[in-house]
Amino acid sequence: MTMIRVLSAAAGALLLALVPLAAAQKGVLQVPIRSDGPKTLDPVRGSTQYDDQVISNVYETLLQWKYLARPLAQEPLLLAEMPTNRINADGTQTWHFRLKQGVRFQDDPCFSGGKGRELVADDVFYSWKRFADPANEYDNFRFFDGVIVGINEFKDQQADAVKAGKEFDYSAPVSGLKKLSDYEFEVTIAKPVYRFLYNLAQFQTAIVPHEAVEKYRSQIATHPVGTGPFMVKEGDWLPGQRITLTRNPTFRHEVYPSELPTDPALAAADRALGLDLDAGKSLPLTDRVEISFYVPDPALWLDFKAGKLGYTQVPSEYMEESFVIRTKKLRQDWADQGVVGHAVPLLDFIFRGFNMEDPVVGGYTEEKKALRQALSLAFDGQEMNKRFYNGLNILYDGPIPPGLDGYPKDGIAPVSYAGPDVEEARRLLAVAGYPGGKDANGKPLVIEYYSSNGGNQVEQTQAEQEFAGAIGVKLNPRLIDFSELDVAVKKKKAQMFGYAWGSDYPDAENNLMLFWSKAKSPGVGAFNYDRPEYDAMYEKLLVMTPGPERTTLIEQMRDMLIEDCPFYGSMARTRFWLVRPWVRNFKPTEDFNNWMKYLAVDDSKR
Repeated sequence: MTMIRVLSAAAGALLLALVPLAAAQKGVLQVPIRSDGPKTLDPVRGSTQYDDQVISNVYETLLQWKYLARPLAQEPLLLAEMPTNRINADGTQTWHFRLKQGVRFQDDPCFSGGKGRELVADDVFYSWKRFADPANEYDNFRFFDGVIVGINEFKDQQADAVKAGKEFDYSAPVSGLKKLSDYEFEVTIAKPVYRFLYNLAQFQTAIVPHEAVEKYRSQIATHPVGTGPFMVKEGDWLPGQRITLTRNPTFRHEVYPSELPTDPALAAADRALGLDLDAGKSLPLTDRVEISFYVPDPALWLDFKAGKLGYTQVPSEYMEESFVIRTKKLRQDWADQGVVGHAVPLLDFIFRGFNMEDPVVGGYTEEKKALRQALSLAFDGQEMNKRFYNGLNILYDGPIPPGLDGYPKDGIAPVSYAGPDVEEARRLLAVAGYPGGKDANGKPLVIEYYSSNGGNQVEQTQAEQEFAGAIGVKLNPRLIDFSELDVAVKKKKAQMFGYAWGSDYPDAENNLMLFWSKAKSPGVGAFNYDRPEYDAMYEKLLVMTPGPERTTLIEQMRDMLIEDCPFYGSMARTRFWLVRPWVRNFKPTEDFNNWMKYLAVDDSKR
């Protein structure tokens, strides 16, 4: 999923709404987000799981992931059919797209008469050109950087014009974007980039009408106007507290899917849960979704136990109350209430990261690497797993989680600085110039450590202080709301930080992209890693298709990162969910987030 997510409480934590949850109403679903919520509702500026959880249900992309199918597979969303491509004589690749007809933007005052107009090819081009607009700080330009033919030249030309005091010209052509009709267009990319279609299902590439951006300017971040099944009405987002999604009355005819997993056992399990019963029904199946934000997990848990929420992730400190840890089976008292439990392995990369541009913890010399390696060797991942994750996490070397090509066998790479090894950590700390945790002048080494203040993060940080303290290093904690943490990292203020990344799509390239220099902050590459030799390998990887040669390259990149140590403490979670019996069709996933439209409410079972 596209985003950097906070480390705390097994997936991030969310702020308790300061207003009472609404009483149960027909077709109304009450659900949580475990953080202080999204920071923006503008796709081009979004980066986190929490942005995605709202934006993906208001705006739409050209492609989406099939809701019930496993393994993951893409299908058209705003398109009438899957795109086709041809390889040109010059080595470029041209993709042909055909839009669905009759797709309309939501009614909004930005349109003539307040009525949403039909989506056309020009809207796709406009939305993607926004990535090149300096007003958007190039947050996500990495999606198309060096990919769409002419997009970099367009970006540079417009940047020069803006510096000269001119307006950004959205009508200026990009050579790789060719309109054939209102519903058909072609996109030529410089080389056959393997992830290109994956990107077209990410919420950042969702389609936005120019009228809304022109009318609301920077306020488009709080006033979304999409084509999706839900809309956010004026006053329905109280940042840090709650947001309400209301059915879009002009949403086109889309139906609940019928395609189940190809594995017979998985398909049978879905049928047993009734996930096939609404096949063919018009979407969305819910009139309104009321989302409350929770930072303290105890408040979330109390509200779920009181029946105020339709589902919840299970915070690690409540696992034993809901599941038998050894068997991972739902406890009988929950089953007797009709609650269904789910265990969902995540494409998960939990880590402690360093700002590689920081003069103390950054840098690439042997001495600079030795400091980070020492902290990694001092860290006791097994103890953290046992103490805070019920021993259920998978610990591994590198940035590539279980289930993806490049994940090291048994989680152990040829190069490893996994701890605890306090003696070797102390030796490396001396190599770094801090024997006993002090510099040449006898001044103690103090590192500012940023993380979320939700869940059990206070206790986790205390444990990490103990590990660092064992080799004489002091971690000074800065525990803040996730939205503040995201800003601190993007502005390169965080010297060291606790975060997590959920893969946007099932390919190691997505995780390796975090260390590409062009993804540096304010992009998602929070480490600000910058090595030309790594960039060259990453850009070679982009055009390779799966196979032994690609796997070898991925492993080389993985091992380079382990040696340079811009992060440590890699873990992957299995997320446990509880779902109330009145919520139908919920198949928990964190691989994509546009699934609110598939959920239904059966008030007779409340």
